[in-house]
Amino acid sequence: MAEERTVPVPSAWMALSGRYGRAVARACDIGMALVVMVATWYYDAEYDLLLGWLMALCLLARRRYPGTVMAVVLALSAVQLALHDVPEEPLASAPASYDAAVLFAMLSVVHHSRTTWLPYLAGAAVLLVTAAGTVGMPPLGIEPFADLETLPIFWGLTLTVWLTAFALHTRRLYAESQAARAWHAERDQEQRVRLAAARERAEIARELHDVVAHSLAVMILQADGAESVLRKSPDMAESALKTIAATGRDAIDDMHRIVRVLREGNPDSADSGPPRRLITLDEIKVVAERARAAGLTVDVSVEVGEGRLSPAEEMTAFRIVQECLTNVLRHAGAGAGVDIRLHEEQGTLLISVVDDGAGTLAGRGVGGRSGGNGLVGMRERAELAGGGFEAGPRLGSGWYVRASIPTRTK
Repeated sequence: MAEERTVPVPSAWMALSGRYGRAVARACDIGMALVVMVATWYYDAEYDLLLGWLMALCLLARRRYPGTVMAVVLALSAVQLALHDVPEEPLASAPASYDAAVLFAMLSVVHHSRTTWLPYLAGAAVLLVTAAGTVGMPPLGIEPFADLETLPIFWGLTLTVWLTAFALHTRRLYAESQAARAWHAERDQEQRVRLAAARERAEIARELHDVVAHSLAVMILQADGAESVLRKSPDMAESALKTIAATGRDAIDDMHRIVRVLREGNPDSADSGPPRRLITLDEIKVVAERARAAGLTVDVSVEVGEGRLSPAEEMTAFRIVQECLTNVLRHAGAGAGVDIRLHEEQGTLLISVVDDGAGTLAGRGVGGRSGGNGLVGMRERAELAGGGFEAGPRLGSGWYVRASIPTRTK
């Protein structure tokens, strides 16, 4: 199992969401607007109240439309400067404390804008407007409203607000990225768990099918044969009953192992009972002998170098051969001939199982060839081992199965 990584999550104050988060955000917006509104009471020029309240009302939409709010507030500031320079009597005060709306609007752009360049543009715009108001722009008729010595103060305040907003913006993006990573990690973990469960179910289904289907096929044919020769040949009936008993015991052992996997998750642990029966290619001769006892004519040839396959790959090869014999017993019945060949060729174990169908046309045997769970299970086993699989009816009578499994390189 892959090592689990702990994904950091944002702190609680950065993770406000739902109605509480919206309430806190709305309270901040209203608070900023009230600060600007209250600031207008200290000025008595004709348009101070109007300009200040318009700026304050714009701040209520600063989260949803930060760029638009910034543009409107800057435009109102330009109007303020123009009204301040009226020759007869200033119609607006400049600078004024309600100009804090400009800083609030800039903070909103830096903190809430999703556009990369807009925060820098907002900061530059405030610096330029501050410089224009402090130094003046004679071609436009704008006279300076403060001494040049105050420009560093205004710029310092602007840069402080901008950097603070940028730090909050960076922190918010970091928190969002960590939350997204945590969400994706959780989804990925859930997906891995589902895939692991699906693979485990498929493996258990294959094991159950192979064990139960083969054992029952052998036992049924042996029982039918024992019944037919019980009075004529007691010795043959006794041999069939012994084969039934041996097959049943092996099936029970395999079933116990599968149940331990389902119940405990580790069939080979020290406290899980008897050790697991190791299945090797030698077991092919055992199932072939039982198939002969059930009435099949089986020819087996196994030419595989020792240690060329892992235990899991040997089990895969055995289960494929076992399922082939099961299909022949079920669909062709007693009297069919089966040729089993396992040999290495260019680093690959080739498995070939061919039957003659007891002389019956392919696909018309007892029960027909459904191509169901047995073929699906064999294909899955071969592909999991990194090999290939094909099966189908032969021309005339019978069926063929071919599988390949890569072998170990020396």
